[in-house]
Amino acid sequence: MSRAAATGAVLRARAPLRLGLAGGGTDLSPYCDAHGGAVLNVTIDRYAYASLAPSGDGALHFHAPDIAVAERHDPARPGGQLVLHQAVARRMARDFAAGVLPAVTVTSFVDAPPGSGLGSSSALVVALVEVFAALFAAPLGPYDIAHLAYEIERVDLGLAGGRQDQYAAAFGGVNFIEFLAGDRVIVNPLRVAPAMLAELETALVICFTGVSRRSETIIVEQQRRMAEPAGGALADLHRLKADALAMKDALLRGEIARMGAILERSWAAKKRTASGISTAPMERLRAAAMAAGALAGKVSGAGGGGFMMFLVPPEKRVAVIGALREAGAEASGVHFTARGAEHWVAP
Repeated sequence: MSRAAATGAVLRARAPLRLGLAGGGTDLSPYCDAHGGAVLNVTIDRYAYASLAPSGDGALHFHAPDIAVAERHDPARPGGQLVLHQAVARRMARDFAAGVLPAVTVTSFVDAPPGSGLGSSSALVVALVEVFAALFAAPLGPYDIAHLAYEIERVDLGLAGGRQDQYAAAFGGVNFIEFLAGDRVIVNPLRVAPAMLAELETALVICFTGVSRRSETIIVEQQRRMAEPAGGALADLHRLKADALAMKDALLRGEIARMGAILERSWAAKKRTASGISTAPMERLRAAAMAAGALAGKVSGAGGGGFMMFLVPPEKRVAVIGALREAGAEASGVHFTARGAEHWVAP
């Protein structure tokens, strides 16, 4: 156990949420295992938070006030509704504390609703891993944190999904991430000119559709279709991977209009990989934004709801936000963050 934890200090951690700019879906197995996946994403100033403090009553407490759930457990038998919390606690105790969980209170909250499409669930797992690593003084770097979070979600819990969210949350910033066979991942931080980053930030608008979605059905269908050699999903995934490379080039060159064209092409390909990715209300929001001057727009994450993102000429930003709000969505700009998961001791 770390010295701070031994003195009864409160440990805190946070991990940023992300926007996927291109390549989403190619980080799923079996596609990335057979063909290699590539994703371009950027973290934003919305976070998943986790705090850890001695409980004082000998019990293990999990508390998620943002979803109004509080649980009390015997440390030897954690369970309950907060499956991410219990899975992280069990795995971290097994790997770094000889299976022994201390009596602590774990509190978490996220700056986005569940099913947002901003990678919030994986960012929460990363934040929980980060705070438990601080508790147990586990020497974990960002690759270790991300891989462990991925294993907890996809292997320990068997939740359907890809790999990009854990690595985005652990590393932070603008990253071109390659997903290769054998669970090998290469994170390439991009050195984007400050003026271009400012321009892109000014040109992005996000909006919440009002629907929190469960992505598992869409992801399971994508995985089934990508395994069918005669299916069109494989060709569309190849298109999405090629678009991730093209989007990286356009970003580094500062070509916003070209980024918009790539985003539109990718959105068309993504919709073909599974049913339910787009819905009639989402298409109405997209139509409103495009009519107000947006260059391109797509869903963030697997689809079916959550957040949408739009690339707009900065001069049209206010008009696009206004049109989306008139259509009933919560719309705003967004700010990037360069730092990934981090922990600290509360003063």
